[in-house]
Amino acid sequence: MTDLAAASVFSLGDRTVNRMGYGAMQLAGPGVFGPPKDPAAAIAVLREAVASGVNHIDTSDFYGPHVTNRLIREALHPYPDDLVIVTKVGAARGEDASWLPAMAPAELVSAVHDNLKNLGVDVLDVVNLRLMGKIHGPAEGSLEEPFTALAELQRQGLIRHLGVSNVTPVQVAQARGIAEVVCVQNLYNVAHRDDDALIEAFADIAYVPFFPLGGFTPLQSSTLSEVAAERGATPMQVALAWLLHRAPNIVLIPGTSSIGHLRENLAAAELALPDAALARLNAIGKGDER
Repeated sequence: MTDLAAASVFSLGDRTVNRMGYGAMQLAGPGVFGPPKDPAAAIAVLREAVASGVNHIDTSDFYGPHVTNRLIREALHPYPDDLVIVTKVGAARGEDASWLPAMAPAELVSAVHDNLKNLGVDVLDVVNLRLMGKIHGPAEGSLEEPFTALAELQRQGLIRHLGVSNVTPVQVAQARGIAEVVCVQNLYNVAHRDDDALIEAFADIAYVPFFPLGGFTPLQSSTLSEVAAERGATPMQVALAWLLHRAPNIVLIPGTSSIGHLRENLAAAELALPDAALARLNAIGKGDER
């Protein structure tokens, strides 16, 4: 079994998690909408993740909607004491599977209560405010009203910690002026490096890349393949290991609906990358991959 502690740990507020976690998005149906074809297989993946040492699961009640949270509850409740479940609010799903903004205070209150109910908990460990931004990334704009609404729910004892997702550095700073921010969740991987400066600027909080393997468009790189062959690993394991080497505050949540792929992802926690390999991988994101 993979030793996830090999990748070290980081804090989410007053909780400490292994830097290799698990994202539950892919447990929903196609397009993150509706139930999975095989709910028993989804439950098995969740149980395998926790049995393998994962103590950080990322989810949202708008996955499905309601699908992944209910699967998590069925698979893992009552939850292990060390398990941190991070959810996000700020979006809703249309009947046509579209992604819709849901940022009004009343919508956020409703979303938090839906997460509480479907996860079967009295308080949520971490709630990320997920801004809709542009199609492929964040867009500037004030988050004061929605983040203040979440901070009020935190004061009421329904949320332990707050984070932000799909945000700019200015928005991170604005959120930190309203309440403590324990994590930032943005698009970032070896080929998509727009947040390099943000990772450095906010090194005291967890940076949780979504789409660490490219998301709906998986990473493709000759350098990844070459380094993987040299290290006796897969290209996706190398991409995950690169993120773990990139900065100590990066915390991973790769998702999958397959136990085999889950084990492959988790094994990246033990994959060492020498300096020469890291230099070659860094060139991918700079646009000068050979």
